[in-house]
Amino acid sequence: MPVLALLDGTIADPTHPLIRVDDLGLMRGDGIFETVLVVDGKPRELEPHFDRLVRSAAMLDMPAPSRADFDRATRAVLDNWSGGSEMALKWVYTRGVEGGDGTPTGFALGLEIAEKVKRQRADGIAAVTLDRGFDADAAARAPWLLLGAKTLSYAVNMAALREADRRGAEEVIFTTSDGAVLEGPTSTLIAVSGRTLRTPPATIGILPGTTQAALFRAAEREGWSVKVEPIRVPELTEADGVFLVSSVRKVTRVHTIDGTELTDSTALHSEMVRLYDSEY
Repeated sequence: MPVLALLDGTIADPTHPLIRVDDLGLMRGDGIFETVLVVDGKPRELEPHFDRLVRSAAMLDMPAPSRADFDRATRAVLDNWSGGSEMALKWVYTRGVEGGDGTPTGFALGLEIAEKVKRQRADGIAAVTLDRGFDADAAARAPWLLLGAKTLSYAVNMAALREADRRGAEEVIFTTSDGAVLEGPTSTLIAVSGRTLRTPPATIGILPGTTQAALFRAAEREGWSVKVEPIRVPELTEADGVFLVSSVRKVTRVHTIDGTELTDSTALHSEMVRLYDSEY
């Protein structure tokens, strides 16, 4: 059973109505969220996640979320969790009700990790590249597009995953219209060649990855080179390994892109997982 906590720390029944039908998060997707991985009761990358929540709120001209409020709700979820050793802790923060006084809606929700995600962590995934519909300069040129904000407006991301399924794949790697690699619908991409890890820069309109940052810290500590730089689509098939990483996904190996089987990166995947786990 999911665990739901309001920002005042009150535990609510997740099966009962809670959100007003005129909440702008529901009506227009006008809000933001974060998903934090919790392992054995300990949240991972809590500070970076909250920093990213604040950043997204600023991009949407929303009131800054209160750290004390979200800490209180988080504590309530953790104290009442009785599920598995891993949990996805979701923070949600909307603009509030339409025509209201401007008070945001916020809550924390604890969820089990889906078995499908756990299988993909172990077995890897096939992905397809899909054009996201903008070029690499769009984020700087048109900030109102909110590229790089973690908003509730995930309809495009979910449509992309359905398209991947129609093409016989489990995941998507978004690209710009001019051939630069972006990210997955719910993940950050990392390409590994030799002893170098690479990921695209957030400045091209993607979300700065918390799990990617943790993996890069661990890799640098053990002498790997890490680079945040543009990646072109053809470089993916040339890499020794391609991985999609996120809080819930952790480090997941991509074994096929657009129907082309990649170099076997099973051993490299084990090393990436070891590096990531060493941070905790």
